[in-house]
Amino acid sequence: MKYLIIIISVLFSINIYSQRSSESHIKEIEKFQKKMNDEFKDVQHSPLSKEDIKTFKKLDFFAIDSSFRVVAQLKKHEDSKIFKMQTTTDRLPLYRIYASASFKINNEEYILHIYQNVNLIKTTEFENHLFLPFLDKTNGNTTYGGGRYIDLEIPKGDTMVIDFNKAYNPYCAYNEKYSCPIPPPINHFKIEINAGVKKYEDH
Repeated sequence: MKYLIIIISVLFSINIYSQRSSESHIKEIEKFQKKMNDEFKDVQHSPLSKEDIKTFKKLDFFAIDSSFRVVAQLKKHEDSKIFKMQTTTDRLPLYRIYASASFKINNEEYILHIYQNVNLIKTTEFENHLFLPFLDKTNGNTTYGGGRYIDLEIPKGDTMVIDFNKAYNPYCAYNEKYSCPIPPPINHFKIEINAGVKKYEDH
């Protein structure tokens, strides 16, 4: 009987921890979504055209799904070569591969490349900035056809949290005046990533 009580207590504690963790994650993503909506309403920072910003109310997001929040193991590419990343225009920004990130979604393993913009990392504001562009099976249907991005920061160790609930559209999805990086082939998912920002109206 004593052992049964201990087991029940442990399971109860695990359940409470899981609920609190879930609530914390939801609040984190809601904060992210609010920040994005506020930026899009701000005339000074919004990528929307002057006409579109007049009628803008809010972005459309997938329901928050913790299964798309993963812990990735990093294999750093210390000596990776600088290359020109293709964009939606003739612009060819310089990037390097920071690391390969391996993780599981629904028990299937995936490996994506995480990049650094060679010029941005020379600035104080973006010296720790990492860039994850990707394509998945939702593109052109429920999400923007040109793929989506996730902003990350250099972690202290060899693991990092990648939360696809924070995936956002490139500015090209809202305004054709922008030049946006095209996700390299290695970062093309063969599944649907039903998390993050959806496509913007008929853009």
